[in-house]
Amino acid sequence: MKYTIENEFLKAEVLSLGAELISLISKDDGTECIWQGDEKYWTGHSPIMFPICGRLCQGKYTYRGKTYEMGCHGFARHSEFELVACKDDEITLLLKSDSKTKEAYPFDFNFFVCFSLKGRALTVKYKVVNTDTKELIFSVGAHPAFNVPLFGGDFEDYYVEFNRACDAIRLTFSPACLCDKKDPVFAQGGTKRIDLKHDLFDDDAIFLYNTAKKITLATEKSKRSITMYFNDFKYLGLWHKPKSDAPYLCIEPWCGSPDDDGGIGDLEAKRDMIHLPVGYSFSNSYKVEIK
Repeated sequence: MKYTIENEFLKAEVLSLGAELISLISKDDGTECIWQGDEKYWTGHSPIMFPICGRLCQGKYTYRGKTYEMGCHGFARHSEFELVACKDDEITLLLKSDSKTKEAYPFDFNFFVCFSLKGRALTVKYKVVNTDTKELIFSVGAHPAFNVPLFGGDFEDYYVEFNRACDAIRLTFSPACLCDKKDPVFAQGGTKRIDLKHDLFDDDAIFLYNTAKKITLATEKSKRSITMYFNDFKYLGLWHKPKSDAPYLCIEPWCGSPDDDGGIGDLEAKRDMIHLPVGYSFSNSYKVEIK
């Protein structure tokens, strides 16, 4: 099922499958901001990561003596969500644990995703409720892909810029896309602006932490831009298909990280996971503003 919300400035479309944002149009000029998918590069739009971010070593983890299998980024992006609330400019979808989710993840939970429009901004809010009788262990992240170029010009005319210089650290990966624990400084003298070039992603994604929490995608050939606010997330990833001329950029706020390279890990010891007590809820959000 596809749902539409809109206001004076923006129109958004969301699928019930994966609670995935598939369109965000600026009504000022009809610009489609979200990547529409192409098998040549990547068919996604804006998948949600839950209950893990990234990959598990060998696609497996252990929990209380039992081994489970789970694919990259978890199962939410492949799951059907139910509609729980809908207004002209806001929609909330829900994924509940069931027998199928428990095959990969032995917990009871409610996972809400809310999309709301206000002015020229879209806010995406996640809420996780622990409905189990034990601690809930999870992570959550976003993977929105933006068309680049957006406002004219070519891909390499664009840049991303933090609102202030920061001593960003890069989360580096092994060939298996697992953390190699090297974590070098991303740029000597601080990180503020990153000029986009296709070969930036030849070694896959650029994941940073210790950054400012506001980043803008822009070009000097236009006064228009997109800004993301991600105060509630530790990591920010930048990605497009490696070794390609893909005309999009994913700007990805994550709470979690892939497994460390070196063997199947235990979920209770996995780094960057949220440990939510029985009966409690967790919420976070990010905002995309189109100027």
